[in-house]
Amino acid sequence: MRQSRILLGLVLGAAMFGASSCVDSSFLDETQTTDLSKEVIFSDSTYTVGFLNHIYSDIGFDVYPNRFDGGIFDPGEGGLQTACDEGEYKVTAHNTDGVQFVNGTVNPVTISEKTWRTCYQHIRAVNVFLANVDKSPMAASAIKQYKAEARFLRAWYYFILLRHYGGVPLLGDEVYDNENYETINMTRATFADCVDYIVSECKAAQADLRVRVSGSNFGRASGGACLGLISRTLLYAASPLYNGTTHTDDPKLKAVMGYPEADQERWKAAADAARSLIATGMWQVFIHHADKDGNPEPGWGFYAQFEGDDFQNLTSWNGTQYPFAALDGCILSEIHAMGTEKESLFDPPSCNNDGKVGCGGYPTHDLVECFPMKDGAKPGEGKYAYDRMNPAQNRDPRLANTIIYNGMLHFTNTQNITVYTYKGIGATVDAINQATSTGYYWRKMTHRDTRGGFWVTVSQTFQVMRYEEILLNYAEAVNEYYGPNYSETIGDKELSPMAVLRMLRERAGIEAGADGNYGLAANMDQAAMREAIRLERRIELACEGFRFFDVRRWKIADVTENAMSHGFEITHKTDGSFSSRVVNVRQHVFRKAMYFWPIPYNEVMRSADLLQNPYYD
Repeated sequence: MRQSRILLGLVLGAAMFGASSCVDSSFLDETQTTDLSKEVIFSDSTYTVGFLNHIYSDIGFDVYPNRFDGGIFDPGEGGLQTACDEGEYKVTAHNTDGVQFVNGTVNPVTISEKTWRTCYQHIRAVNVFLANVDKSPMAASAIKQYKAEARFLRAWYYFILLRHYGGVPLLGDEVYDNENYETINMTRATFADCVDYIVSECKAAQADLRVRVSGSNFGRASGGACLGLISRTLLYAASPLYNGTTHTDDPKLKAVMGYPEADQERWKAAADAARSLIATGMWQVFIHHADKDGNPEPGWGFYAQFEGDDFQNLTSWNGTQYPFAALDGCILSEIHAMGTEKESLFDPPSCNNDGKVGCGGYPTHDLVECFPMKDGAKPGEGKYAYDRMNPAQNRDPRLANTIIYNGMLHFTNTQNITVYTYKGIGATVDAINQATSTGYYWRKMTHRDTRGGFWVTVSQTFQVMRYEEILLNYAEAVNEYYGPNYSETIGDKELSPMAVLRMLRERAGIEAGADGNYGLAANMDQAAMREAIRLERRIELACEGFRFFDVRRWKIADVTENAMSHGFEITHKTDGSFSSRVVNVRQHVFRKAMYFWPIPYNEVMRSADLLQNPYYD
């Protein structure tokens, strides 16, 4: 306790809203870094709103494609897509969190404190805001709205903590400082208590927020975002890792890591939560099979949704109205300024203005093989031939909007750049083993009209919650509780697990087929439907931060993350011909402990009440 007292005194002894220092600090750090006092901030409405806006600034930090900190000179080296079977990381000298999860070496001493601290810093900022916002000279209606937004944000950061660590300390509304530090309860709440808290906060916030926001309020919390977070939270609560946990037999931790007893009704609660958002009728899957100039392109809407700011005039397609155009499926976004940062993360060296290899990592051949053909069949099983040398030919159009492969025309605004990943005669800077380790690069979420470091800047805002996720949540929960044949009417639509998969495949640009099932097998049993839903999540939500946690909540990470990753190597030979082969890239290593993140060692050492996660001692 003496260590905590000295540390907390150093942190809070400085002006609470004053200049930051370089002392080793705890998660109770103040997040405001201006020289304004609390009195000034909450006596001026502009400063008050600015304080709240700052809490929004990290809502997507855990799924940033460059979230892993490589040090002061390398602010980001990959994200969750490089820490699971979706992709491979760019090799550097830094032992980042992502590298540790791939190599099986993650431990409390070497793990970054960023996740723990970022969440608790913003949670504390919410508590400061709620304790003082009534003093701000704003209309009562505005204060009511901002309080609701703050409560949602607090629940959001608690959910990030929950899916990383399991149950965590719940601080309530208390603002801890030098006067009351001895009352801090660092005992970890049970998983159930954390779930109940997140859900209750979202429900309270929802009551005071508009269902959907747009215009100048785009990016702010809405009633729909509250419903979406409840859906996400209850889906996790129902999943095998947590619903009757067997992760530990330690009586002190069993209820912290999940529910000690399994309950099938948790799947019903998850289905009900997803249904609640769907029933608002405020979101749709943006189906648009022509590009912005009207040229036919199956599945173009999948690409457009990630660059929705540029396509706000496309409010209808084939008789369907989309009031919010390409953003019709967007539930919550993290707002960023114009730039080319995403493009710099993912673009091949030939498309990056400085010629460097981005740090967003490289998709695996294993992921590429998951995409169906354009008739919806698995590669090699339908009417279309599968050519690995030309992987996008006759494939699900989402592949070409997710992956850059050998021979792909990537940048077409003012310059045509064809990416060649082959090695051998005439190899380019994009070649396998010279840049990419897998023979592929990421294309998803990058803009077609620019490239890394190019003078044409585009929106860097990205979505942290999409309607497609909620539909997949619904399909999964309904299949687990009611079975694959359950169907119901929600609004004016018939919805079922199969209907969800058909809807996503229709938007993808896959052919419906004579039976209208988009290549999906008819009359699937529960197990087959479960695998179909999991595959669709893997494809639809690739590189968005879901796969890392999905394989854990499904309790299959000991298989998927304990495997060799593969690339696709093409060689241009001296006689002008090409050969190809699937190659091993890296053996991933998974330990049982890695179903959860370790709580950073320094945090555990500050309080005997803060128990470490199982198998990290």
